[in-house]
Formats: sequence, C-alpha cells, structure tokens
Amino acid sequence: MTALPAPPKVKLGLVIDLDTCVGCHACAVSCKEWNSGGIAGPLTDTDPYGKEPEGVWFNRVHSYEVAGTGDRGPGTEVQPAMTLHFPRSCLHCETPACVTVCPTGASYKRAEDGIVLVDEDKCIGCKLCSWACPYGAREYSEVEGVMKKCTLCVDRIYNQNLDESERQPACVQACPSRARHFGDLNDPESDVSKLVAARGGIDLMPQLGYQPTNKYLPPRPRRAGNEDSDRGSGGSRDLGNTSPLKWLDRILNR
Repeated sequence: MTALPAPPKVKLGLVIDLDTCVGCHACAVSCKEWNSGGIAGPLTDTDPYGKEPEGVWFNRVHSYEVAGTGDRGPGTEVQPAMTLHFPRSCLHCETPACVTVCPTGASYKRAEDGIVLVDEDKCIGCKLCSWACPYGAREYSEVEGVMKKCTLCVDRIYNQNLDESERQPACVQACPSRARHFGDLNDPESDVSKLVAARGGIDLMPQLGYQPTNKYLPPRPRRAGNEDSDRGSGGSRDLGNTSPLKWLDRILNR
C-alpha cells in the first residue's frame, strides 16, 4: 500500500462558500475544458453527442431543496426554505484513504503542497481508491481504464507563462459569484485562512478523520419572508434546528 509523506508546510486547497454558490456549473464546465488538454487530459467521453453521453467530471454540483424551520417557539429563529448548491470535488485530505489503499502507488500525495494526484502510468484501474473515498471524488475513465481526479490544476497554478492572477484553478477563475477561493490553508495570513476563521469554515464529514484540506463556508441565516416562503417546496427536507451542513453530512453518509 502507498505511504503518506510528512505533513507539508504548504497546504494548497479550496474554500467554497455555500452562501454565494448559485449552482451555475461554471466551475464544472471550466474544469472540464481546462483538463481536456492539461496534465490529466484528455478527459475523454463515451458517446458525447449521443442519447446517453458519459464521461469524467472532476467537479460536480448538487442542488438540494431545504425546508424552512418555521416557528418553533421562544428562543428559536424562523428560517425560510432555501436551495443549497453543493459543489463536490476531491478534498485533498491530510490523510487520504484513496492513497493508502492504492496497491501500485498510482495515487499519491505531494510532499511539497499536499495535493493528491494519480500517476496514470501506474494506475491499473482496480477502483480501490474510489471505494475508499467517502466523498465520491474519484472518477473512472471507461475509455482509458484508469482513475482520474481533481488536480487543483497543478499544471496551471505553477505555470510561469501565465500571469500571476491566472495561476489558480480553472474553477476558481471561472466562478461568477466568487464562491470559490484558492490558497495556502497552512498560512494563517492567507486570504483563504482568514475566510475560514471569519466564517467558521468546516470540514466535510469530520467524524471520518481524513482531515480534508478543502473547507466549506456555511450559508448565512436567511431572513424570514412571507408565510408561503417559510413552508418550503415539495419534496424538501425539514432541518429542525440543525444546520444545512449537518443535514448534508447525513445525506452523504447514507
């Protein structure tokens, strides 16, 4: 099995703001476009123009309808129904199970910046890493017979031919609502670390112990509107007094 390096001094990752994500999928599309010709490319698709196209996506965005809490008595705050857009990609964990289960060393974690990558020349397509990843972040290419995943655009963020303002992941560059942020989460003075501290950024499913590098900023409380807005929409789930992120944890743990 593959060993992990010592904890890196630099820990590059993403901070995703669930309060400002509008579910537009710009991150997913820009990621697909960049990585179709990048270090992990080409991201080949099966029957791309047919009735049932299939392919590899490093970023996926899921949308959930969350019911409002309603009036639950003194000391509780009424929260209207909301739509929660949840972008999902590799979290570049501190102790990634996908790396430690890999029998060939194809999955590995970089010592210099903590980015988790796949060496496709070593990958045998056994899918152990995808079974081990609790976040569903691994993608198997049926065309190439190997596992693929988010690289944090490692071929872009270190590219000296690009202007410094463009040396960030394609998903961050494309986000129209500035819901995605990139930087060194080991540096307390970095913009991403300050965001996490100010907004209470959290790990996804921290109880599993994998210590994801990427953080999610929880949505801010919504103002209650009229009575109809507090009822939520059909098929939505009642959170009770729990936060949307705790509810999301329960969904992902199923």
